[in-house]
Amino acid sequence: MLVDTQPATYQHVPASPEVRDTWVVSHLIGVLMDNMGPSLLATALALPLLTYLMAGHVDPWGLGVWAVLTLVMLVYRYRLIGLYRLRYDSLEGPQRMNFLERYRWTWTASAFLWGGPVILTYQQAPHAVQFICGLVVLGHGLLSLTSFSAYLPVFRHYAGTLILSVAVGLMANTIQFIERPGTIQIGLVLLALLLVFWGLLVMAGRRLHEVHRSSFELQFSNQELIDSLTLQTRASLRAVATKNRFLASAAHDLRQPVHALSLYADWLATEPEMARDIAPRILQSTRAINELFDSLFDLTRIDAGNYKVRLQHVDVRKLFADLSMQFEPVAVGKSLRLRTHARPCTIWSDPVVLRRILGNLLSNALRHTHQGGVLLGLRQREGMLVFEVWDTGVGIAREHQQAIFQEFFRVSQHQGTEDSLGLGLTIVSKLTSLMGYQLSLNSEASRGSVFRVMLPAFTQQEPAGSPEPGRRSEV
Repeated sequence: MLVDTQPATYQHVPASPEVRDTWVVSHLIGVLMDNMGPSLLATALALPLLTYLMAGHVDPWGLGVWAVLTLVMLVYRYRLIGLYRLRYDSLEGPQRMNFLERYRWTWTASAFLWGGPVILTYQQAPHAVQFICGLVVLGHGLLSLTSFSAYLPVFRHYAGTLILSVAVGLMANTIQFIERPGTIQIGLVLLALLLVFWGLLVMAGRRLHEVHRSSFELQFSNQELIDSLTLQTRASLRAVATKNRFLASAAHDLRQPVHALSLYADWLATEPEMARDIAPRILQSTRAINELFDSLFDLTRIDAGNYKVRLQHVDVRKLFADLSMQFEPVAVGKSLRLRTHARPCTIWSDPVVLRRILGNLLSNALRHTHQGGVLLGLRQREGMLVFEVWDTGVGIAREHQQAIFQEFFRVSQHQGTEDSLGLGLTIVSKLTSLMGYQLSLNSEASRGSVFRVMLPAFTQQEPAGSPEPGRRSEV
């Protein structure tokens, strides 16, 4: 089981440009569908008015076909709004885009039908009727500017089809009644004005679309900022809670040896003849205080980024011999067997940090082992150097295998945790992360544990012009 030795961090990851664009387009489609209602209402009001106005002045069959098709399209688009509200209004992203691509033809068809009054009336109905129909059609074009410009592809298709339909009507009727005086000149002037109107309409639509898009992009950025600030606030609150717990635990663990030291000092003052018995206890309390302070200083330096790593060549056999000499008395005192196993090997590391890591693991193993022994070894696996500390101790239950790397955590039912500070494995996890090593744990309750410190190949690479053995390289 690989143990994550890094503390939990809460960092907002900015959305990719694709995600941002999808979100913005989705909301632009929402605006388009929201504005579709007023456009259809204007169509519903204008349809009977134009039909009544053109009746008796244009071809009745043509007028009937146009009115029926426009009414059918009007009803169909009203139903389209209902379908959108029912199925797609609560969705975002690709679903809305697929909906619009499927039904975009309805906007094109509606725009083409709105050219019908010009086709039916130009050069065929009285000038007043032509003027009113043309005015209504152009007004509908202006209405499309506010209704459809939120989603630029739909607006462009709608505006282009509307202008094309009106232009076809102008040219067709001009050709049909070309024998009338001034028909060609009037047709060309109207066509030129129509093209100018189309250009201005498209330009205004593009600018209005940019306003809509900028608004939603700003809304998206604000939401990202709010999410980031929320995560940072939560992380700050958790950090404060962690520091408070850390200080409370440190004060509690420090109070015990200091109180014991005070009692021993009072005892020694009142009964000097007991110095031989009291001195070892005073020494033990002093060592406990020093150990706690050393551990706290190490943690503080690591967290503050002030822990200097000095890389150099390290003789593994010599390192193991030093560790064995240091912990052999502890093993003998508990009737345990402490063994080391490593082939002659020189690695590129910080000897102080590496000794601190392995020393804390050995100390932890000996503290929780009551029979059998502890083994410190070095193996090479798949291009990695792996330090292993095996023990036949009480083991660690699965539910505690993550928590043991937290500050001051101790398994209450384990023997040997009474005098433990609960900082050794925390320091190990932080130092391995500092060095770029990997830390893993396999353990089974009542059967023992094995901690592995894996040194990846890149941590063994010396910089160009590396120093001779014995010289240091600071990082």
